[in-house]
Amino acid sequence: MPGRPHGRAETPLSILDLATVGDGYTPTQALTATTELARKAEDWGFHRFWVAEHHGMPGVASSAPAVLLAHLAAATSTIRLGSGGVMLPNHAPLVIAEQFGTLHALHPGRIDLGLGRAPGTDPATARALRRGVLDETADEFPLQLSELTRFLDADFPAGHPYQRLRAVPGEASAPGGGRPPIWLLGSSGFSAQLAGRLGLPFAFAHHFSAGNTVPALELYRDSFRPSEVLAEPYTLIGVGAVAADTEQQARRLAGSGALAMLRLRRGQPALVPTPEEAEAHPYAPAEREFLDAWLSNVVLGDPDQVRDGLLELRKRTGADELMITSNIHGHEARHHSYELIAQAYGLLG
Repeated sequence: MPGRPHGRAETPLSILDLATVGDGYTPTQALTATTELARKAEDWGFHRFWVAEHHGMPGVASSAPAVLLAHLAAATSTIRLGSGGVMLPNHAPLVIAEQFGTLHALHPGRIDLGLGRAPGTDPATARALRRGVLDETADEFPLQLSELTRFLDADFPAGHPYQRLRAVPGEASAPGGGRPPIWLLGSSGFSAQLAGRLGLPFAFAHHFSAGNTVPALELYRDSFRPSEVLAEPYTLIGVGAVAADTEQQARRLAGSGALAMLRLRRGQPALVPTPEEAEAHPYAPAEREFLDAWLSNVVLGDPDQVRDGLLELRKRTGADELMITSNIHGHEARHHSYELIAQAYGLLG
């Protein structure tokens, strides 16, 4: 489960992808680009390639992680693939056990099951997703997690209503054995403490909650109890990163992703705008302040600047693994960004 570094890199480097749909592109083109990126990431030496569950967002085509992961796994051969993450409150635990058990049976040893407790969407879409379970909330996440784990391990106690139910082919006792490792994802202290208490690996969303990163990782380490899964804490942080041939080009590319996030925060999700549209946008003072704050947490620049920024961030947080995400317009620019980072970070050396 802990990652391994490639090439000359001191620590593992991974990718979080959203199958970004930019203005002028279709979801089919975005998913094709994500598939090609997964192949390239494998060649470049990235350790994991995760996709995230989001709903109702025109600029994000990764709404069905299990389906997309099956496709990516068939298109690659060695890179670890996973959900970053599946939003567990949106689904019945048995369904997730069956889906990821199927993925594990098809591609043993390559699948990670990352779980989050947020809906990954707006309230109306969340209600549509959770039809029939409207009384359940993210606060019941520990119970849902326990149920999912018991389905995967086939160890409901005697007398439990689900004692005789089986997650086929999800359970660990099935032919071939084993199951995908569970990761907890979070942007606050709740999942950090829960992951520590259960002895699970923890992935923190530094890319949109940078101020909470160090406190959450410290809480996770302080709460950690050794388990059958991990003897010691293991942390991964998601990092916004954009590399280009020059710092000016990288800042220009990052601006499109920042404008997309501004619109999302205002309840106006849309396709990822072009750099030209982002440059021409008439930002109000409050909007400009948001953009400046958002971009201050993106590691961007030429390859050497991004490498140095990633190394400094890893040293400052003590993270065991970094997972970068470049949600910018244009598939060619996104792929080039990852390749430059792989080279500078030492994955290809």
